Amino acid sequence: MALAVIFYEIRMRASGLTSISAAQAVRVINQGGKVVDVRDKENFDAGHIVDAINIPAAQLSNGANKRLKKNRPLLLVCDNGSRSGQCVEPLRKAGYESTFSLQGGLTAWERENLPLVRPNTGP
Repeated sequence: MALAVIFYEIRMRASGLTSISAAQAVRVINQGGKVVDVRDKENFDAGHIVDAINIPAAQLSNGANKRLKKNRPLLLVCDNGSRSGQCVEPLRKAGYESTFSLQGGLTAWERENLPLVRPNTGP
């Protein structure tokens, strides 16, 4: 199984892929990837992918973050994929080589009917 994960990541990196589809993102998550939501805290709290952590884009642009591990795949997420897409290359240059952006962002994630954590809206 570990070899399959390594092969999949190497193939994606070799192709220069920076954005991945929701289906590919699910595979990365299921293989141990970490979801990093780059939106502000208010938007993150309104709804995010299960087990995602919130690190706004401005904090990622400063380079490495202590909550991220260089040997773990990262999936960056924003509303539509543009902001997260801009964060991929600086992170890769900082040594986070297996970093990808969710193509279409949370809009695409929701369009595929994939789960989001949302605050309780009451009874």
